[in-house]
Amino acid sequence: MDEKKLKIGVIGLGPVGQILAVHFKLAGCEVAITDLDREKLNLIRQHGIELVGTIEKKSFFNYVYYSIEEMMEHKFDILISAVKAYHVDKILAQIEKNMHDDIYLLSAQNGIDVRRKYISHFSEKIILRMVVNFAGNLQAPNVAYVNFFNPPNYIGSVSDKHPEIARWVADTLTNLDLETIAVDSFSVAEKIWEKTILNAALSPLCAISRLTMKEAMENPDTLEIIEQVLYEAVAVAKAEEIKLPENFIKLGIRYLNEAGNHMPSLAVDLINNRPTEIDYMNGKIVEYGRKHYIKTPLNLMLTNLVNAIAVKNGCSKKNKTT
Repeated sequence: MDEKKLKIGVIGLGPVGQILAVHFKLAGCEVAITDLDREKLNLIRQHGIELVGTIEKKSFFNYVYYSIEEMMEHKFDILISAVKAYHVDKILAQIEKNMHDDIYLLSAQNGIDVRRKYISHFSEKIILRMVVNFAGNLQAPNVAYVNFFNPPNYIGSVSDKHPEIARWVADTLTNLDLETIAVDSFSVAEKIWEKTILNAALSPLCAISRLTMKEAMENPDTLEIIEQVLYEAVAVAKAEEIKLPENFIKLGIRYLNEAGNHMPSLAVDLINNRPTEIDYMNGKIVEYGRKHYIKTPLNLMLTNLVNAIAVKNGCSKKNKTT
């Protein structure tokens, strides 16, 4: 596979999708992109995508499509799904209708068990899972403000059948200063749990309290809640035989103390009356806790409060965790 001629498709142009699209384009790949937001696509056609903040880069795109069906005619080597977890089922159905041979699917979503959605449609052999350790918000529809990057990112082949593709992605991004490590399927699953636990400790609390991550970590009252959410989640992970680093809770608090003075994406979604990924974060901790008869009262409370607010905001609730 000639890496200079590799074709990359990106579905979903939130901060994650925009950051990945820019880096692959700067790496010399042929990159095609799509999103539901036509205004965003029109701006990108005219002005490209710009990354500001921790990462400052810009790129223009020749292949901008208004639908997945239209974009799938492009014939990719790797198709990246960078939509929120609650949109995955919808886009997978569209991909399946227009699927062609010799393509790899890269999942770049937050949350536990998202992999199951992909393998319900496609063979495990073609699926890659990526854990991104950067975050941002859209400053404008085509401008992603990168709040932080805590390297490295991780990527792995779900079945371990094609580690060479994971290595290629990792090397390509690392060469553009977006350090990424290729790991096996078991390690990427553990990294997913690690990131989900950290997100679950802080994101819903910020969403409900309207505190920024920095404010929540500096307040003794909310810090105590964060620590207890971590303890619950770690107990569940251990029951699932997930290997977490030693002193994970202390390391997690240290990591979260570096969080910026901004809102996490879940909080931004809730504040803007959009669905959230809570069911794939705290909701999954609750679900696996029940499996092992482990009580997770704080994770349950955060899950149900976020879902209750979302319902009040007019967002339908399909997967109730209570």
